[in-house]
Amino acid sequence: MPVYSMTGYASAQQSAAQAPAGQEAKGAPASRLGLEIRSVNSRFLDLTFRLSEELRQHEPMLREMIVGKLKRGKVEVRAALESASGDSLRDPTARMLQRLNALQDNVRAWLPDAKALSVADVVRMCAGEGNADVDWAEALTKLAGKTVDELMSAREREGARLATMLLGHLKQLRELAKQAQPLVPQLVEQQRARFLERWKEAMALTDGATLPEAAQDRALTEATSFAIRIDVAEELTRLGSHIDEIERLVKKGGEIGKRLDFLIQELHREANTMGSKSAALELTKVSVDMKVLIEQMREQVQNIE
Repeated sequence: MPVYSMTGYASAQQSAAQAPAGQEAKGAPASRLGLEIRSVNSRFLDLTFRLSEELRQHEPMLREMIVGKLKRGKVEVRAALESASGDSLRDPTARMLQRLNALQDNVRAWLPDAKALSVADVVRMCAGEGNADVDWAEALTKLAGKTVDELMSAREREGARLATMLLGHLKQLRELAKQAQPLVPQLVEQQRARFLERWKEAMALTDGATLPEAAQDRALTEATSFAIRIDVAEELTRLGSHIDEIERLVKKGGEIGKRLDFLIQELHREANTMGSKSAALELTKVSVDMKVLIEQMREQVQNIE
């Protein structure tokens, strides 16, 4: 399965006549149905619809279609009708003006304080009159299906790019882990030799007041304790295990965003522990380089569905 990003954009337009099927609306210019869908990352599926008045009744259909395709993301859907002619405003007919005036008189008879219709109100209501009897369900369904498919394609392309970047970062993390593995035994041996050297110096200063065997045991105990404190073998093992699991998920694809986010947190924890245990500049550098890569991966994973 492909890896899908939560970031994407798609839009489509379709021309139609502002008249019911089989009828001709006199003076009604051709109109264009426009639909656009944009999505960004989100923990859950968050849908927002901005539909014109004529299309608001079709929101359940659009919602069902999108929920069937998308699992996560903040998705905004915009749909509107626009005049395809050069003049987007239509002259109100005398019949329409008489109707609006009668309606206004009826309302103000019951509500004397009601605000009178403005010119903008009249123009807006007249503009929607040509679409009032038109059923846009079929046209909108086809257009929505096309737009959602284009959005999925855009999210898939972005997801493929993110997957490639993640695999590249995982490869670099493996190389850093290989650099860290031989450093720990070298540090332990160096520290053991340092403790024994200090023990010999201490023996030369005590003039035999302390038993050499007891002092040597104490030195070896300190060296062992130090080796345990700086041992990052377990961290490297868990790091390798998390890297293998992330690589498996990325190659598998599907809804992997939340699992990847959790694994990235685990990677950061292991790299951070390595840095806190570091007793050498080389190991500290490896830990810092790892955390930089992991932080870059975290930013990318936030966009994966």
